[in-house]
Amino acid sequence: MPANARPDIASQIARLPLFANMSLEEIERIASGTREVNAAKGDILFHKGDPNHGFHLLLSGQIKLAFTSAQGNEKVVEIIQPGQTFGEAIMFMDTPYVVYAQALADSHMLHIAKAAVFAELDRDPRLARKMLASMAIRLHQLVGDLEANSLHSGKERIVSYLLRELPATTQEAGQKVTVSLSTTKGVIASRLNLTQEHFSRILHELSQAGLIVVHGRQIEIPDLARLRDYLP
Repeated sequence: MPANARPDIASQIARLPLFANMSLEEIERIASGTREVNAAKGDILFHKGDPNHGFHLLLSGQIKLAFTSAQGNEKVVEIIQPGQTFGEAIMFMDTPYVVYAQALADSHMLHIAKAAVFAELDRDPRLARKMLASMAIRLHQLVGDLEANSLHSGKERIVSYLLRELPATTQEAGQKVTVSLSTTKGVIASRLNLTQEHFSRILHELSQAGLIVVHGRQIEIPDLARLRDYLP
């Protein structure tokens, strides 16, 4: 890795809540065990069953974590966005990956080596508490998603998803707003535990009800308050 890339890698690592309050010397040791990874759209980063040698920090692009059922159907577990990490839990379990990772767009990330992390854990056991807290937050989010996908109707799941994807500048009341789907409808449908056909049918029903207007991946919401009122 080029020497001039190291300071940038160190600064990216330092932003992670996982490594908050670490000294510059500690961050630099972690950075020494970190490499840059580039993946083109469609590339597989790792397959289910591959050994884990560390975890990833996504800097740009989008990564899909998924597995394939015995019937050959794909189930998307999580869609990783820039700034998120993935692979920490498996790293500590010392077991092979239970999902595969595929780039949904051209992606740039950092791979932080298990050996470097474990060496810092040996030096400062307090780091383990921070890592456990970070993984607990991720687990809480996944459990919340599982609950929503199990207890809510398909329409409620899609409406909740659209509301989560609202632009940061969105206001309330009768504001008209457009949501840009971050990936294909098929991937989003799988993430919401729906078939693509069911997902498309619900979008059509919401359109007929005047709650949304679909333009490809652009979903226009004519009245945000009315869409919010749809949820129980």
